[in-house]
Amino acid sequence: MSKQPISTDRAPGALGPYSQAIDTGLFIFASGQLGLDPVSGELAEGVQEQARVALQNVTAVLDAAGSSLDQVVKTTVFLQDMNDFVAMNEIYGQFFKEPYPARSAVQVARLPKDALVEIEVIALKK
Repeated sequence: MSKQPISTDRAPGALGPYSQAIDTGLFIFASGQLGLDPVSGELAEGVQEQARVALQNVTAVLDAAGSSLDQVVKTTVFLQDMNDFVAMNEIYGQFFKEPYPARSAVQVARLPKDALVEIEVIALKK
Protein backbone atom coordinates (compact mmCIF):
# COMPACT_ATOMS: atom_id res chain seq x y z
CA MET A 1 0.00 0.00 0.00
CA SER A 2 1.42 3.38 -0.98
CA LYS A 3 1.30 6.59 1.03
CA GLN A 4 1.17 9.79 -1.04
CA PRO A 5 0.89 13.29 0.47
CA ILE A 6 -1.85 15.57 -0.85
CA SER A 7 -1.44 19.32 -1.02
CA THR A 8 -3.55 22.15 -2.43
CA ASP A 9 -3.40 25.92 -2.20
CA ARG A 10 -7.22 25.97 -2.15
CA ALA A 11 -7.02 25.13 1.57
CA PRO A 12 -4.71 26.53 4.25
CA GLY A 13 -1.25 25.01 4.31
CA ALA A 14 -0.21 22.77 7.18
CA LEU A 15 0.62 24.67 10.38
CA GLY A 16 3.31 22.16 11.27
CA PRO A 17 5.12 19.03 10.12
CA TYR A 18 2.13 17.17 8.64
CA SER A 19 0.35 16.77 5.30
CA GLN A 20 -3.03 18.23 4.40
CA ALA A 21 -3.99 14.64 3.57
CA ILE A 22 -2.51 11.25 2.82
CA ASP A 23 -3.72 9.08 -0.07
CA THR A 24 -3.28 5.36 0.59
CA GLY A 25 -4.79 4.31 -2.73
CA LEU A 26 -8.04 3.19 -1.09
CA PHE A 27 -8.61 5.86 1.57
CA ILE A 28 -7.87 9.57 1.91
CA PHE A 29 -6.96 10.57 5.47
CA ALA A 30 -7.47 14.34 5.67
CA SER A 31 -5.92 16.34 8.48
CA GLY A 32 -8.19 18.53 10.56
CA GLN A 33 -9.23 21.77 8.89
CA LEU A 34 -9.94 24.99 10.73
CA GLY A 35 -12.19 27.78 9.51
CA LEU A 36 -9.18 29.60 8.07
CA ASP A 37 -9.50 31.51 4.82
CA PRO A 38 -6.88 29.92 2.53
CA VAL A 39 -5.89 33.30 1.05
CA SER A 40 -5.82 35.63 4.05
CA GLY A 41 -5.09 33.03 6.73
CA GLU A 42 -7.71 34.69 8.93
CA LEU A 43 -10.24 32.74 11.01
CA ALA A 44 -13.89 33.20 10.09
CA GLU A 45 -16.13 34.83 12.71
CA GLY A 46 -18.26 32.56 14.91
CA VAL A 47 -18.65 28.81 15.08
CA GLN A 48 -21.06 28.50 12.14
CA GLU A 49 -18.84 30.44 9.73
CA GLN A 50 -15.77 28.57 11.00
CA ALA A 51 -17.57 25.25 10.41
CA ARG A 52 -18.59 26.36 6.91
CA VAL A 53 -15.06 27.45 5.95
CA ALA A 54 -13.54 24.33 7.56
CA LEU A 55 -15.82 22.13 5.45
CA GLN A 56 -15.01 24.16 2.33
CA ASN A 57 -11.34 23.53 3.11
CA VAL A 58 -12.02 19.81 3.61
CA THR A 59 -13.80 19.80 0.24
CA ALA A 60 -10.78 21.42 -1.46
CA VAL A 61 -8.37 18.88 0.07
CA LEU A 62 -10.58 15.95 -0.95
CA ASP A 63 -10.91 17.36 -4.46
CA ALA A 64 -7.12 17.59 -4.73
CA ALA A 65 -6.95 13.95 -3.62
CA GLY A 66 -9.46 12.79 -6.22
CA SER A 67 -12.30 12.32 -3.75
CA SER A 68 -15.31 14.28 -2.47
CA LEU A 69 -17.60 14.74 0.50
CA ASP A 70 -19.86 12.02 -0.95
CA GLN A 71 -17.00 9.57 -0.35
CA VAL A 72 -16.46 10.49 3.33
CA VAL A 73 -16.95 7.52 5.65
CA LYS A 74 -15.88 9.07 8.98
CA THR A 75 -15.59 12.55 10.42
CA THR A 76 -14.29 13.88 13.69
CA VAL A 77 -15.42 17.30 14.86
CA PHE A 78 -13.41 19.04 17.56
CA LEU A 79 -15.27 21.84 19.35
CA GLN A 80 -13.86 24.37 21.77
CA ASP A 81 -17.27 24.42 23.48
CA MET A 82 -19.81 21.57 23.24
CA ASN A 83 -22.53 24.22 23.66
CA ASP A 84 -21.76 25.07 19.99
CA PHE A 85 -22.75 21.57 18.84
CA VAL A 86 -26.23 22.52 17.54
CA ALA A 87 -24.91 25.58 15.67
CA MET A 88 -22.08 23.55 14.11
CA ASN A 89 -24.48 20.72 13.25
CA GLU A 90 -26.72 23.08 11.25
CA ILE A 91 -23.83 23.87 8.93
CA TYR A 92 -22.49 20.30 8.90
CA GLY A 93 -25.88 19.07 7.70
CA GLN A 94 -25.67 21.38 4.67
CA PHE A 95 -22.51 19.63 3.44
CA PHE A 96 -23.33 15.93 3.88
CA LYS A 97 -26.11 13.82 2.38
CA GLU A 98 -27.50 10.43 3.36
CA PRO A 99 -26.04 8.01 4.00
CA TYR A 100 -24.23 10.26 6.44
CA PRO A 101 -20.67 9.39 7.44
CA ALA A 102 -19.97 8.01 10.88
CA ARG A 103 -19.00 10.88 13.21
CA SER A 104 -17.47 11.70 16.54
CA ALA A 105 -17.73 15.13 18.15
CA VAL A 106 -15.62 16.06 21.12
CA GLN A 107 -14.93 19.15 23.19
CA VAL A 108 -11.26 20.02 23.48
CA ALA A 109 -9.38 22.39 25.76
CA ARG A 110 -7.92 24.42 22.91
CA LEU A 111 -7.52 24.35 19.13
CA PRO A 112 -4.78 25.88 16.96
CA LYS A 113 -5.16 29.65 16.50
CA ASP A 114 -7.87 29.48 19.22
CA ALA A 115 -10.35 28.24 16.61
CA LEU A 116 -13.84 27.24 17.69
CA VAL A 117 -14.06 24.13 15.48
CA GLU A 118 -11.79 21.75 13.58
CA ILE A 119 -13.01 18.97 11.28
CA GLU A 120 -11.07 15.96 9.98
CA VAL A 121 -12.30 13.24 7.63
CA ILE A 122 -11.54 9.84 6.20
CA ALA A 123 -12.84 9.29 2.68
CA LEU A 124 -12.78 6.62 0.03
CA LYS A 125 -10.78 7.41 -3.06
CA LYS A 126 -13.13 7.65 -6.06
